[in-house]
Amino acid sequence: MHPPSLFAITHEDVSMAAVAHATRTETDSLGSKEIPADAYWGIHTLRAAENFPITKRPISVYPELIEALAMVKQASARANKEIGVLDPEKADLIDAAAQKVINGEFHDQFIVGVIQGGAGTSTNMNANEVITNIALELAGREKGDYAFLSPIDHTNRSQSTNDVYPTAIKIGLSLNLRSLLDELDLLRVSFLNKAREFHDVLKVGRTQLQDAVPMTLGQEFHGFASTLGYDHTRLTENAWLMYEINMGATAIGTGITTHPGYAPAVLKHLREISGLDLATATDLVEATSDTGSFMSFSSSLKRNAMKLSKICNDLRLLSSGPQAGLGEINLPAMQAGSSIMPGKVNPVIPEVVNQVAFAVAGADMTVTMAAEAGQLQLNAFEPVIAHSIFQSITWMRQAMWTLRVNCVDGITANRDRLGAMVGSSVGVITALTPFIGYAASAALAKTALLTNRNVADLVVEAGLMSREEVTKQLSPARLSGLETITAAIPVIPTKDVDAGA
Repeated sequence: MHPPSLFAITHEDVSMAAVAHATRTETDSLGSKEIPADAYWGIHTLRAAENFPITKRPISVYPELIEALAMVKQASARANKEIGVLDPEKADLIDAAAQKVINGEFHDQFIVGVIQGGAGTSTNMNANEVITNIALELAGREKGDYAFLSPIDHTNRSQSTNDVYPTAIKIGLSLNLRSLLDELDLLRVSFLNKAREFHDVLKVGRTQLQDAVPMTLGQEFHGFASTLGYDHTRLTENAWLMYEINMGATAIGTGITTHPGYAPAVLKHLREISGLDLATATDLVEATSDTGSFMSFSSSLKRNAMKLSKICNDLRLLSSGPQAGLGEINLPAMQAGSSIMPGKVNPVIPEVVNQVAFAVAGADMTVTMAAEAGQLQLNAFEPVIAHSIFQSITWMRQAMWTLRVNCVDGITANRDRLGAMVGSSVGVITALTPFIGYAASAALAKTALLTNRNVADLVVEAGLMSREEVTKQLSPARLSGLETITAAIPVIPTKDVDAGA
């Protein structure tokens, strides 16, 4: 039987579990406690569960972080075996146990809260205890037989929370980023497909929410695709920030308690295990106290979130209506939009993505404040930094998925409405200013607004251009800039046009 619900574990839960089920006794420097016999975690994890019942969210909600912790423990076991500071039998047991965690097993045993005091020590000890007890079972021994295999003396050999935890965060974020980038690219392609579908749909462009010059709906959606492509590039470039690690630094960067060969050995094994192009920081004291890379990485996520939110704002505006708004596009109807107004349908998918973007911006501020709050040789606030960035990546990935599948893929264009709006828009006269001049164009635009007449008709009636010339210059390809105008521009006429004509 597993321990109480990982999303609601409290001091009372743990105590009740210990009473209701068989237990084992574990001891630390503060005393002894009863641990559920079937739990792979131990006394250090139990104290953390009792001390930090804050978020009701265990670190296992971020599986990449758990896998990364196991990778660090596995690499350390291999390095310690290689340099001769850990018995090969014990190293192999730790190695095999860590692999099980990497494979996705035992994640429910990582129960400490995502927000915790102690600069991540509780997370590190949770990993040490779980991996140790898995290894003990593999050796045919009882959980808690730390005289044979110790969470601290063996699984944590040559390590400190202060190098294990930030290294695991960086590896976990790198693994998590891959799935975000995959989803971001799928969303980009979805917008690109719509750009192709709408390539010939002429519409009125807008600046400052006022009518501007014409463009195509395809161009608008292609712009959305392009901005997401740029964000993909920026995030990919920022991934290297996570590749500098401080394994071998131990407590403050001096490498105390480690063998001289440990740092290069653990780096070699960690690169092999993770598949990442990791490198050891040149200044381990600086690297152990600095969290600037997390701040920069979080900032790039915020950039992506804000641009995604802007796209969603545009989708909501373009689909506003259906009668009294812009009504240029139709978003898929996903659910009834009102408990009082029959038939109302709201843009709920873009709205939820907006809210995720707001949360990411808030998380970035949290990371910034936590990074600034570090003191002397360590930043004690890496748990909230890790939680904030992992949450941002997770939520953004899910937001991109729902935007793509539940919204963008099903968008349709109101072609008739768009065509009518372009036909009556005075913005099209901008395309004729090289031929009739700015003054005449302004006068005709004013007349068109006052009389609600077609701009092309007014130009022809004024004798400024022939019907054939106007039709040619106001073709969709030319209006949208998709066709390069190669014809020589005639001399601008000097004939004044009466604004009231």
